[in-house]
Formats: sequence, C-alpha cells, structure tokens
Amino acid sequence: MHDLGRIRRRPVGHKSLFGAAMTALALVHGAPASAQEATTAADSDEAPPSQHIIVTGSRVARDGFQAPTPLVVLTQQDIQNTSPSNNIADFVNQLPQLAGSTKPGNSRLNISNGSAGINALNLRNLGEGRVLVLVDGRRSVGSTIYGWVDINTIPQALVDRVEVVTGGASSAYGSDAVTGVVNFVLNKKMEGLRITGDIGLTDKGDGFNYSGSIAGGTTFADGRGHAIFNVEIAHQDGIYEVDPNDRPWNHRGYLAFQNPDYVAGNGLPQFITVRSQAGQTNQAPGGFITGSAGTTPNALRGLYFGQNGQVIPFQYGSINSPALGGSAAVTRTVGGDWRVNDSGRRIGLAPKDDRWGAYGRLSYEIADGIEIFAEGSYNRQEVFFNAGPNLGSATLGTIGCTTTPVPITCNAFALQTLGAERLAGVDSVSITTTAADLPFRGINNKRKVQRYVIGAQGEFDAFGKAARWDIYGQYGRSDLREQLRNIMHVSRMKNATDTAFAPAGNAGGYAAGSIQCLINVDADTTNNDPSCVPLNRLGLGVADPAAIDYVLGDPYRKQVLEQFVTGANLSMTPFATWAGDVSVAIGGEYRKEKIRGSVPEEFQPVINPNGTTSNLWSVGNYLPFKGSYDVKEAYLETVIPLGLGIEFNGAVRATDYSTSGYVTTWKLGATWAPIEDIRFRVTRSRDIRAPNLNELFQAGTANSDSVRNPAFTPDLANGPQFFPYSGLTTGNPNLKPEKADSWNIGAVVTPRFLPGFTASADYFRIDLEDAIDSLIAQETINRCYEGRQEYCDAITDDPVRSTPTVPYKLIRTQPFNFVSKLVRGIDFDAAYRLPVGGESTITLKGTATRYIDNISDSGIVGTVPVNTVGANGGQASTPKWIFRTSINYETPTFSGTVVGRGVSAGKYLANAIECTSGCPTSTSQFPTYDNNHVKGLFYVDLNLTQKVSVKSGAEAELFFNVTNLFDASPLLLPETGLAANSTYSDLLGRTFRIGVRFKLD
Repeated sequence: MHDLGRIRRRPVGHKSLFGAAMTALALVHGAPASAQEATTAADSDEAPPSQHIIVTGSRVARDGFQAPTPLVVLTQQDIQNTSPSNNIADFVNQLPQLAGSTKPGNSRLNISNGSAGINALNLRNLGEGRVLVLVDGRRSVGSTIYGWVDINTIPQALVDRVEVVTGGASSAYGSDAVTGVVNFVLNKKMEGLRITGDIGLTDKGDGFNYSGSIAGGTTFADGRGHAIFNVEIAHQDGIYEVDPNDRPWNHRGYLAFQNPDYVAGNGLPQFITVRSQAGQTNQAPGGFITGSAGTTPNALRGLYFGQNGQVIPFQYGSINSPALGGSAAVTRTVGGDWRVNDSGRRIGLAPKDDRWGAYGRLSYEIADGIEIFAEGSYNRQEVFFNAGPNLGSATLGTIGCTTTPVPITCNAFALQTLGAERLAGVDSVSITTTAADLPFRGINNKRKVQRYVIGAQGEFDAFGKAARWDIYGQYGRSDLREQLRNIMHVSRMKNATDTAFAPAGNAGGYAAGSIQCLINVDADTTNNDPSCVPLNRLGLGVADPAAIDYVLGDPYRKQVLEQFVTGANLSMTPFATWAGDVSVAIGGEYRKEKIRGSVPEEFQPVINPNGTTSNLWSVGNYLPFKGSYDVKEAYLETVIPLGLGIEFNGAVRATDYSTSGYVTTWKLGATWAPIEDIRFRVTRSRDIRAPNLNELFQAGTANSDSVRNPAFTPDLANGPQFFPYSGLTTGNPNLKPEKADSWNIGAVVTPRFLPGFTASADYFRIDLEDAIDSLIAQETINRCYEGRQEYCDAITDDPVRSTPTVPYKLIRTQPFNFVSKLVRGIDFDAAYRLPVGGESTITLKGTATRYIDNISDSGIVGTVPVNTVGANGGQASTPKWIFRTSINYETPTFSGTVVGRGVSAGKYLANAIECTSGCPTSTSQFPTYDNNHVKGLFYVDLNLTQKVSVKSGAEAELFFNVTNLFDASPLLLPETGLAANSTYSDLLGRTFRIGVRFKLD
C-alpha cells in the first residue's frame, strides 16, 4: 500500500537545441488565444448547414443576429494549431478572461474536498461555481460536491468550437451564469473517420503523456439518419518531486520571514524578503529538536537527525528569525544549513492521470422538419497526486534516561539515538519533522461520469417565418471515490511514537529491554493495543515498515451526484415593425440535483454526545451526507430592431427553487451600428447563483484548535485570551441565491479600409450581493461579539471540558449569505489576417484583460476590504494584466504558430504595505514588508502542422508542439514548499508533443 509514495524517473535526453530562428520568434509579443467576433458558426468544413444560428448567451435563433453580450469563439482549427497539451482545458484556460481556474497543477493541496485533479473553469476569478459550463447548450452533471463540471468529461475529439460568453447569462440559462458561460459545441454532423494520437515529454525526461481518439460519423436511411461516436484515452505520468538539478527555481532560498529586529512602533517592516540562501530551520527530513525541557531549558535545541539516526548540530546563518538564543525557536535562517529542510523537494508538480471516455449520438428525421435524437457519454478518470510530506511533531518524555534500569518514562528511541549523556537533566524533547521515512500523503480520486440525453427538435412555419423548437430530457450521474493515501491516524501515531524499554516481568510478556509501545507496557491494561508497532522518528532509514503500516491509513468517502433535467424551447418571429423582424424565444426547464454518500465508520470523526468532535485522522475525517433540491424555470427573450442600426435584446426568467423560493433574473441589451465599420454594444443584467449541494447539505467535517477572545482584557474579566474549541463545519439549508448586477459596455471595429482587421474593447462590472461564504471559527466568534445573534447561535460551551476560568467552545461553522464582491475590468481583442500571395496567409491575434477591481467585503466591523487585483501571490489573487498573442503562417499544406502569453508583474500580497523605514505599525490585516514585489510571466510556445500525402480519399497531418520554448521559470514566490504561483505558471518547463491526425472520408 505505502509504496505509492515512491518516486520513479524516466531517463531520457536532457536538452533540445533550436536554431537562431527561435530567437527571432521570441520577439512576438504575447496575449490570449483565438478570440473572435462571431455571428455564425465557427469556420468548419463539417459545420451543420442550418440557416438559423443560436449564439451562446441567447436563446433566439435568427440570421445575422449579433448578441450585445461579448462572445469569444475558439474554433477547432485554433484548438488543433495552438493547444499547449492534449487537454482542451489547458487551451481554454489561456484566455485572459479565465483567471484562477482549478486544474491538476494547483489542486494538490485540495486534500479533503475531492477537487484534486479536475479541470474546472473560473471566469473573472469570481469562482468556479459562478460560471456555467454547457455541452451543446445544455448543462452537464458536476464532478465534485460543489457541482463544478470537469472539462475532462467532454468528448474532446468532437469539439467543433468553444464559445465563451463573458457576461451574465442567467436569464438565458438559469443559475450559475454570473460571470458567463462556456459552451462546448460538438460536431454532430461529422462524416467519415478521424483518428488522432500523440505523445509528449518534458525536456527533463519526466511528465510522459499520451492520448488517442477515434471519432466517426455516417448518414443512413437516405440521409434522414445520422450517427456519430467517439472513444478516447489519455495518460500522464505523475511528477512527485522537484529535483534541484532539473528545476533549480524551487531551491534558490527565496523567502520572506519575520524581521528579528521588528518591534511594534520602531518604524521597521515586520517582514523581510531574502532573494537566496534562506531556509526553514524548524523541520528536517529525519527530525529537528525545536526545544527541550529540564534543568537547562532548550539545551538540545538545534540538533537534527540524519542517516541511521546520526545527531547533527544545525549551523545557523547570519540572519535568524526569531533571534537566536531567545525563548522561541528559530524558524528561518539566511546562510548556514539553510538547505536542510526538504519541503521544496518532496512535493508534487503533476498528478498521475488516467482517463478514458466514450460518446455516441444517433439522430433520425422522422418527418420533414422533425428530428429525434439520443446521445450518451461515459467517462472514467483516476488521479494520484503527491500532496506533500507527512509533516508532524511530537514531544518525547526523557525522564529517567540516565538511570538503570531505564524506566518507562524514558522514550526508548530518544535514549537510543541521543544517548544518556546528552539527556542528563532533560525531561522531554520536542521535535518537528518532514518525515522522509514515511511516504508522502497521496490523493487518489476516482470518478465515473455518465450523461444521457433524449429529445426532438425541428422547424416549422409560423406567422410566415421559420420557427425552431426543441424538447429534451437529460440524466447525469457522477460516482466519486475520494480517497487519501498514507494519512496519519492521530492516536496510533501517538501510540507508536511513545515508546519504552519493556521492563522485566511486564504483563504483556514482551522480552525485557525490547522496545515496545508505551501503552502495552505501562500499568494501565485498558489502553493496550497488541497491533501497535514502535515507530522511530529520529533519523533517516530508521522507521520499521510495520510501524509505518500501523500509523498510516487510506481514508475515503463515496459520493453519488445525480442530475435530472427536462426542457423545451421555441424561437420564432411572430411579427415585424417598420425597422424589421421581431424575434421571440420562450421556454421552460425543470431540474433536480441530488447527492448521497457513504463513509466507513473508521474514517469518520467521533461526534461525542455533547456535540464535540474527536478527529481520528490528521486530514479527511469525512461524514456522509445526502440531500436534493429541484428548480422550475420559464423564460422569455426578444430581439427588436429599432432602426438607425439599433437592435434591442431583452430577456426575463422566472425561477422557483424548492429550497429558497422564487427569484427573477433579467437582461437588457442593445447593439448600435451607425456605420458598417463599428458596432457598439451594452448589456445590463441581473444574475443569480443558487447554493450548491455541498453548501446546503454538508453533514460536517471536524477540526479542533484555539481562537482569540475578542473581548479579552488583561484583568481576565471577560475570559481568557484564547478559547480552546472543537469545530464542526456543516451545510446551511437556509441559504438564498446570490444576486449579481452586471454591466458590459463595448465596441467592435471592422474598418473597411483595412480588410481582415477586427478589434474590440469591452468594459465589465459585476456587483455580487449576498455571496455565499463560510466564516472561519475566529470570525464566527468575532461576529457574535459584534452582536449578530445568528452567529452566537452557532456557539455553545462544552459542559464537560469547560472549567470555571476557561470555557471550551463548540463552534458550528456554516456558509451564510453575507459577502459582497466587486469585479471590474476591460477586455481587449484584435486580429488581422493578411494574404501573402497565392493561398498563404499571416494571421496576428492578440487578446488581453486589464483587471481593475476584485474586492470581497465580508462586512466584518473593523475589516477593510482589499482589492486583490495586481497581486500575484496565489489562486485567489488576480494579476493586473493577463495576455496572449499569436502569429500564424499558413499555406494549404503547412501551418506554423508562435504564441506569447503571460501575466504582468505585481505584488506578492494584496494587503501588504511595502516600506523599509518609517513603516506604520504592522497588523494582521495590513502587514509591512520591505519588498512586496514579485515578477510577472512571459512564455513562448511553438506549434507546427504539416499535411502529408496519403491514399486517395484520406488526409493526414503531423503536428509538433513545444510549450514554454525557452524553458522560462514559474512565477516565483518568497515561500517554503512550492515557491511558485501554480495557477498562472508553467511548472514543468519546456515540454514537447508530437502527433498525427488522420481524416478518412
């Protein structure tokens, strides 16, 4: 079981050389992928020949309709020519409009929530749950308890185009479309056979991956019927360590830590940043002594343990924080043995990922203008990820270690490793460790996602015009097994760590002088555990494999998510005015979402009769939960020409939730084209997001800690400075939908004097009220102190563990509708297609987003909302600029594309104050740093495609991609562990991919 944590490497050639031409290609300036202004289906030789185009974001089917909501279209050609990997999500995520998405590279620490390994899109960095992902305009079942749709479940070989609506669309599609919609449109009229295969590898020799697909389609019954299918498989090797030779960027010693000279009010910054040779000093792979008690306090502090328990004095550097020799242990040092801590090595960069899927669709025209259809898909995925070392700490008793016989109050491994001479006068030793003898914590999630749709669609004449209708029923199901590997069992770890030399004549019959678990040789026979195996945590190569098996386990839970949807839509043109035809779309939808789960009792936290919880595992501690809700909706949308080049688009949707009642969403929009060269567009919308199944019905996850008493006074009149507590996080069935008011204002320019050129700029603003969020235990205490009774109701005192002077708090944490958010920015998009003789063209594209505001206000008294735009410190922050540009040269047989992409430089922390002298007093809300700046990113990708001659009736092309052509480093952060922004960075370095596509008609 525990060999899952071992490292395997793939030896191959290390570097690849590219000629001087690559230097010239680097001069291409960067920004997002193929963004287009679209009024019809994207260019495709296999696009269906319908005369009525439904643009994502609107339900109206109408020739030449240009919705006022901005729309980005990524064509199949764009995907094939410039995708950085064999996963379409990696391509879509290069759009600047998408920021903060969850993907395998940044979800390794999502240990207990089941989202590790998925690709979930995030528009505007307002949250994955506030963007609606559709397949052919219809919903898909979620792949996590949050309802996030995993892009891995979409049949990638059939994707004809991806349409991204960057504006609220709840009036068209219902809940979740707060920031927009991402619609994956499949090629439902494919003819012939398509076979694709590729393999990839980094230039470090790791990250090997491959994918393959076979897709096909054919007509039957004299063209009245059509069938398509797709099967695909993909694999990626996991990268479970960061080798200092291959990826030195994570081993530079770039670190921010508390200034040892800082005192409140002395004008110095509280935190200082060191560019190199700084490291963590309070942990080591084989254990580090952070303190000892006895005759001379901390006499053994600073010793750490090496191979086979070798005792090594740590060499502190020139700067230490806290100051060396103080009462607190040093946690950071500059110079000296700064490399001893290995937290930057034994971490994962990429999961092992295996997935396969199958999709099929059958349609038949039963009468002129009436088609019935059925489709189904089935996807499986398994990911295994390194979630980091089994960090731990322990206090080892050493009383009596210098006497003979050695009493059971002396930890056997402490005496064996440190010796009696060092332990003279020492009562206990405190250690911390990154536990290199233990396998890393693993995430091993398995998902099975099914989706089935049946329906009918067609056209008929109404009011002298063509009308379009469809009706469908849909069922989706996700079976999730969310499993952790190599997780510490809290009590077993303590039992195995507390060891003793078995005394002669012990009741258990153990050999005198043998090392045993203390619980089995002490006087208390009720605490015995015959399966306990002593664990030596002092050194490398000293742990007994049997002890490792005893202290580690693999907690898991199973969840089943189900989605039932039925809907009907009608689009027609009932009349005309003097300015033109008036189009109307109406429809309704019923949807039900369900969840049910199970957790083996051994992996659940213990809920005591008085409401307290006891955690059995260091992480996990799952509780099963179940719940469901349903929603009924109806909508009306219209497009009305007003003359003078002005067209109005309005929509309204009535929605009734079984859990939260009735809500109305709407949209008002207009376009104005005073001349052919320019078109202005504006929308104003009210959008919603309903609470998801997890927020409503979570049964609870348990934790314990302490919280600060906000009413504390030195005389202790209002209680102690800190309250110990046991927390239980649960859902809240009383949640209401979030409400967003959105603006989009922009213009599109297509000058006649410059054929082939188009450009657009769009301003967006989203004001979100009653946003759903959860308070941590400390904030729950604070808000109760402010007089908010609903938060006080979540706090009680434990009558068993409370004392007259220190009450033990029981805190129930729930999500509430209490946060307001503001997101603002401007999208820029430009493209220029230039013929260069014959059938060759050069195409330049650039897209960028300038984010202005991303502010979250919790409403907590005394808390100042902070704008996270311009901060590059993590997934929740948003760079000021995100950009992507490309230059493509294309002939009938060859295509070459160079892509430049990246983010602007910015702050490390959004709320930090940068100063070197005269600093204000540092606070938890506004800490002071001597350097709060971090760099931006710029990556260059190369994509080459060459058609090759094959037999008549078939086409083939070879493609070769290099991602991160110049092996640029990630966006580095002054942190321990993974010292990089994993959301926007390329963590793997230069990566190669080669493949072939066959088209057989």
